[in-house]
Amino acid sequence: MKSIVTKLAAGLVAVSALTGIALAQEYPSQPVTIVVPFAAGGPTDTVTRLVAAAMSEDLGQQVVVQNVGGAGGTLGAGQVAAAANDGYTLLLHHIGMSTAPALYASLPFDPVTDFAPIGLVTEVPMTVVARKDLEPADIGALITFIKENGENITYGNAGIGAASQLCGLLLQDALEVKMTEVPYQGTGPAMTDLLGGQIDMMCDQTTNTTSQIQAGEIKAYAVTTPERVAILPDLPTLAESGVPDFNLSVWHGLYAPAGTDPAIIERLTASLQAALADESVANSFAELGTAPVAADQATPEALAAQLESQIGLWGEVISAAGVSAQ
Repeated sequence: MKSIVTKLAAGLVAVSALTGIALAQEYPSQPVTIVVPFAAGGPTDTVTRLVAAAMSEDLGQQVVVQNVGGAGGTLGAGQVAAAANDGYTLLLHHIGMSTAPALYASLPFDPVTDFAPIGLVTEVPMTVVARKDLEPADIGALITFIKENGENITYGNAGIGAASQLCGLLLQDALEVKMTEVPYQGTGPAMTDLLGGQIDMMCDQTTNTTSQIQAGEIKAYAVTTPERVAILPDLPTLAESGVPDFNLSVWHGLYAPAGTDPAIIERLTASLQAALADESVANSFAELGTAPVAADQATPEALAAQLESQIGLWGEVISAAGVSAQ
């Protein structure tokens, strides 16, 4: 009897493996949608569209980008968490996946258990920028200006939980000052008002600021990473400008709904790695002040580890700042 049971179990394993192989060979047989949980034109949208175009070539099916903004990115993420786990609805989200548990008392999803990680995509530096006619000439003068004017300064961001808001929180905490925050429904509208002079400052990803900085349409003061950014070599880091230990980059990851077949996840991971190794993607990323992650980071394991560690980190920061979305 034991021998029969053993043979049956082995047969089931073999059938399961063959089914997974067949599924991977058939997938994808229709277009794949990547949901971006923010408005079109923002930095996460820009990154996603570059990756989606390259993945389309690798998968042999169109990869469509769908913007589902609202509620600090939780609306779009919740939509993907509830989607069929067949590999045709994915999520490309940023650092907000790790901040949401601390910001929202009730979420329509669990970032860890309701998603199957596919891989990290990129880590984007941020820039401290202002309307082009703001008085301070450099970062030292800006720090003094912020300390002297505090709440008279309007600071735009993409809403609660957005990377632009988190950067502002860290900066205000480091300088021990409060500015007047002006939240928007996405970074795109915030940038529009900054360009128009309706707000004074913001902190945003290089993917959304580099072209405006280079065109002289906004004034740039510093980057938020420990090292200077190659595309913006004249911008000092905050750490070298009197704000010690300031280090913030915005990581992005690709996810599928939990329960997606491992063979499909493996195929998507391979496609993501192929997209990030594409020379045109790397060149486009470089023009935006960032770079694709290494292949060993574009994996489910690396993304899962990043998400877990960042949930703990941002939980402490957000709790100390007393910020919540509800």
